[in-house]
Amino acid sequence: MAKLALGRGLSALIPETVTAREREVVEIDVARVKAGRFQPRLEFDAERLRELVESIKEKGVIQPIIVRPAGGEFELIAGERRLRAAKALGARTLPAIVKNADDRQALELAIVENVQREDLNPIEEARAYRTLGEAFTLTQEEIAGKVGKSRAAVANAIRLLKLPEEVQDDIAAGRLTAGHAKVLLAAEDPRQQKALRDLIVARGLSVREAERWIARMQRKPRHRAGAAPRKSAELLKIEENLRGAYGTQVRIVPGRRKGRIEVEYYSQEDLERILEMMLPGFAE
Repeated sequence: MAKLALGRGLSALIPETVTAREREVVEIDVARVKAGRFQPRLEFDAERLRELVESIKEKGVIQPIIVRPAGGEFELIAGERRLRAAKALGARTLPAIVKNADDRQALELAIVENVQREDLNPIEEARAYRTLGEAFTLTQEEIAGKVGKSRAAVANAIRLLKLPEEVQDDIAAGRLTAGHAKVLLAAEDPRQQKALRDLIVARGLSVREAERWIARMQRKPRHRAGAAPRKSAELLKIEENLRGAYGTQVRIVPGRRKGRIEVEYYSQEDLERILEMMLPGFAE
């Protein structure tokens, strides 16, 4: 299969090896087009879809969808928004390119088309790359070549899938940016990631501000010069667990018969967040 690349419009989606028939734009019955099994896009912005409906109403469908034969019907490869808009308008036919693509080619084309149009959110893009790698045993280098991205860009995208599910949902919904996600990945501890995520969303932290917060959370306790810490491995582990649980610096200071636990907070809002975790419902 010829290598796919971005930046050349629709021609970039159609490899040089396809037949002239596969390049031909034909009108097909909308009712005969079924959803694609390899559609990487799951979120559809209602306002953008409405704008597309208005555009198609005025100018028609300028860019054909891409489908492949499926029995007596067609399976969609690329053009989900155009198909939805056409159905919303009650269109009976739609311009299409019919391509004899196997499963791997269908997924590659779907990803390329969506990435090219910047239609995928970061999580959809990451999952699409992961599917390419797992389903067709492709390396990140091979995936990068097929979608016209650098290997580092593909690797960084897939790393987003290491974040907790609720954090991935925030990224997909636009509540967190890819820059925020990079900061969260530096935390590694899912509890710290969740705590920082709550702060970012609640306070609208910038990426730079989030970086400062994660540095505070991960800061190691400092001991006075010449004074060796009198902590067992068990206490050190408890400290680590408490830092992860509360998303802030926690110190256990042991004594001969009693000790104390010190929990840092960095603002009134942060204090309230920690107290709510310690004492659910305390603010009610």
